Amino acid sequence: MQRANSSHDAPSRSWRKKVEENQLATPKQAKGRGSKFVYDELKREILSLVLQPGTPLDETSLAERFAMSRSPIREALVRLSAEGLVVMLSNRSTLVAPINLTEFPRYVEALDFLQRINTRLAAQNRSEPEISLMTQEARAFERACAANDYLAMSATNRDFHMAIANAGKNPYIARAYGQLLDEGRRILHMHFDYIRASSTDSLLGSEHEDMIEAVRVQDIELADRLAHNHTRQFHNRFVEFLSANYSDGFDFELSTLPESA
Repeated sequence: MQRANSSHDAPSRSWRKKVEENQLATPKQAKGRGSKFVYDELKREILSLVLQPGTPLDETSLAERFAMSRSPIREALVRLSAEGLVVMLSNRSTLVAPINLTEFPRYVEALDFLQRINTRLAAQNRSEPEISLMTQEARAFERACAANDYLAMSATNRDFHMAIANAGKNPYIARAYGQLLDEGRRILHMHFDYIRASSTDSLLGSEHEDMIEAVRVQDIELADRLAHNHTRQFHNRFVEFLSANYSDGFDFELSTLPESA
């Protein structure tokens, strides 16, 4: 069997159809706005796979699309490059960063570590208003699941976990965690149809509620265990998705997260 390319094509027609339903910003929408608008729009399109891995990003074409000069376009691309979402090559061309499937085990390892420490800190340091915000974000995620809105599902899932991270009161750890969550949003979009078909989106909502309760009662060890189990579920779902979609000729070496750590 051949190993997966580090930049693998998007795996299913179903999510291709989903991302095609998203609209690109038009010049009329963008006119008069600056670098931040370009950054926000391109980031949204990259994370939702409207702009697929490996897509060229030409500064001149983007300047025409957003009806502005190339300087703010360049600034936005540099910022996206710093976040690992685009790759700026030596010949001055820019591509949407590939999704490196062979690095998935290392990604999950880092996600597990940061998810656990942020949840532990939240259980230790949370306030009542922060608990209310976590609950609000969990409800928003449930509504997105009910509406089958993939873009909202990934955004509200991130918002929920960042509400926990911010309650931990360590901005350095929270910021690193946020970057990992952003990287994971593209992976989520790759297998949302699989999640829906297996009805595990309801399980995700239940896990969120359990995490909130552990943080609320300040049970640090339980919060740690639930955060770890949450990462393990994400890992297992994605491995199952890959097995279902790449059963022929796909050699994907994945470490398994332990049931407890």
